[in-house]
Amino acid sequence: MNSKILQTLAYDRVTAALSQEVATAAGQQRVSALLPTADADAVQAGLDETADGATILRLKGGIPIPTLGNIGPSLKRVRIGSVLNGTELAALSRVLRTVSTVDRFLTDLADNVDLRVVYDLQQALTTLPQLERRLTTAVDEEGNLTDEASPELGRIRQSIKRLEGDIRSRMENYTRGASAKYLSDPIVTIRDDRYVIPVLAQYRGQFGGVVHDQSASGQTLFIEPQAIVEMNNRLREAQIAEATEIERVLAELSDEVAPNATALAANADVIGHLDFINAKAKYARLIKATEPTVSRENHVDLLAARHPLLDPHKVVPNRITLGEDYQAIVVTGPNTGGKTITLKTLGLLQLMGQSGLFIPAAANSQIGVFSDVFADIGDEQSIEQNLSTFSAHMSNIITILDHLDSDALVLFDELGAGTDPQEGAALAIAILDEVGVIGADVVATTHYPELKLYGYNTPNTINASMEFDVATLQPTYKLLIGVPGRSNAFDISLRLGLDATIVDRAKLLIADDSHDLNNMIADLESQRKAAETEYKATRHELDEAEKLHRDLQGAYTEFFNERERQLNAAKDQANAIVDKAQEKADKIIKNLRQMQLTNPGTVKENQLIEAKSELSHLHQEKKQPNRVLRREKRKQALAAGDRVRVLSYGQTGDLLEQVDAKHWDVQIGIMRMRIATSDIEKVRDDPEPEPKRRIAGVKGGGMTGPSTTLDLRGQRYDEAMANLDSYIDSALLANYQQVTIIHGLGTGAIRNGVTQYLRRNRQVKKFGFAPQNAGGSGATIVEFK
Repeated sequence: MNSKILQTLAYDRVTAALSQEVATAAGQQRVSALLPTADADAVQAGLDETADGATILRLKGGIPIPTLGNIGPSLKRVRIGSVLNGTELAALSRVLRTVSTVDRFLTDLADNVDLRVVYDLQQALTTLPQLERRLTTAVDEEGNLTDEASPELGRIRQSIKRLEGDIRSRMENYTRGASAKYLSDPIVTIRDDRYVIPVLAQYRGQFGGVVHDQSASGQTLFIEPQAIVEMNNRLREAQIAEATEIERVLAELSDEVAPNATALAANADVIGHLDFINAKAKYARLIKATEPTVSRENHVDLLAARHPLLDPHKVVPNRITLGEDYQAIVVTGPNTGGKTITLKTLGLLQLMGQSGLFIPAAANSQIGVFSDVFADIGDEQSIEQNLSTFSAHMSNIITILDHLDSDALVLFDELGAGTDPQEGAALAIAILDEVGVIGADVVATTHYPELKLYGYNTPNTINASMEFDVATLQPTYKLLIGVPGRSNAFDISLRLGLDATIVDRAKLLIADDSHDLNNMIADLESQRKAAETEYKATRHELDEAEKLHRDLQGAYTEFFNERERQLNAAKDQANAIVDKAQEKADKIIKNLRQMQLTNPGTVKENQLIEAKSELSHLHQEKKQPNRVLRREKRKQALAAGDRVRVLSYGQTGDLLEQVDAKHWDVQIGIMRMRIATSDIEKVRDDPEPEPKRRIAGVKGGGMTGPSTTLDLRGQRYDEAMANLDSYIDSALLANYQQVTIIHGLGTGAIRNGVTQYLRRNRQVKKFGFAPQNAGGSGATIVEFK
């Protein structure tokens, strides 16, 4: 970018405001070096940094970076073998602590926040914990060596404190005892680094010792008493030893810093870069700026753009578009209407965006990436060069045209002003034509009516104006693109009280072309207002549609959440029912086993059937309507002698007789039971023989109980163990005293499983392999208690 544009558009005031937000010397250097760039990738990278800074500022209040000085000179000195002083080492220590703090901060942030580039900068940080601990321990914030800097330094300082205490104790004897009358003031002070007392001159021989100073009047002598001289000597020796040890420790610390000088310099640069990102984010928040998108085709669309240096409460935001539908804008309108500020706003926001800064405009604004920005703005009359205003402007315009290319942006304020209006208008048109031939984007302000027609008739060119309120005779500072400025002189004159006949006579004096032009402008204004009204109505309908969409989306979300809540509640209720049923089932089984253990042989078949019935009723089956209808039809056909299935018992029996409308007597095996009609289902007249319910592997058996032998051969281990458990329960319920488990030899896995199971079962009295003639180790005989 040419340096003149930075001054013309007050870019330096933006960087000055930005510099107020930095905390480090390295960050200040980056602000000072900040310039717009024509590299689109660099522009986007700068905006990415600012976006990261804004995110961190919003979520965490910014990256924690304290005030840091410039450590560059210190590192340069230590590289050539110089010894750093305490202040320099304290500055290095602050940088190292900041590196550790920032590294931890960003590491924690990475778990929850996605950033674009800052985490890459974090990778360039080098933590030096050992050197950090050494410097932090040895040097305090003011640059003084601590007592922990070295064991010898700590010992010397303890000795100094002890000597000073002894000396003060001895000296206080002079200030408080009988000797106090010889003193001009009962105090202890220091002269030439030695403790002395102020003695009246006439008593100088009272204490002996050495005179180190006297008062201006000569009436008081500062004497080191003879009794204190030796103690002061020892104190001085200790102070010299302290200074020597300090020099040695400083040299030692400098030697430890030297190998890490490069890493320290890189750390300071990265911290400065992060501080610069912090500053850009803070400045963006200060001016309420947003991130623009970058158009590589130089399509500019600034929404509600504001000049960053104007009072945000007074400035009128404007939309400025350029580059996509038109290449040139001709802005007309009265003086003090805001034309110049609009030019400067466009130019300065472009410079800010191309510097990687957020711009004071609404979200989704778009900037271009211009190779250069040129401007001819303001009165550039030069007394030194003996140039008139017109000559100064033309010299500047000539320079601009010499350096212009198709990717540049040009801003002309009052193009062609300062000379004869007819010649000035012709020159302005010719200059705009030349810019159009080159292909650069251009915005020009003017008072010449000829340029209004130029903007209307020239391709890729559009008129614009600054709105003027005739009712209040005040500019509104609103930019109207597509509408040229209309002369309001006659209307204003009438409203101010000028005689109407004078105004009418003036109207007769202007050319018909001017009338046609003003009529055209008035028509355009009418069309604009109609379009604005239609836009507002359409916008209102769009807002209503969006509100309806949001309401529907919210209702759908609420419905979905409610459905999930109901499903979860149903699942919880079902789980509670299952848990309750399981508890009841466990209680039934426990009662049966307790009855069997207490009174062996007392559990009869009817008790088993009733227990099974209770267990069956724990299952809440959801009946399908078609099954209910079919069942009702079957119930209506029930008659004595029918073969039926009792659903709750899972057993088949014969109907004996109907007791009442809701109950039948049913013969199930040897048992006659009264069963509810709803629990009876008629079976086919020619039923196939119902297979006996038996445990897998059980030989024989019938309705009276399981067989006394269980065969597990050929079964998988898990299946065999499950069948074994079920069989043992059935045998116990049948009150068997002894059973045989056939498991075979095989690999021995099932045999070992049977053995382990029997050992754990408390109802087993004893067990062992069968005799050789009955299976030997391939079978196990079990006796119950």
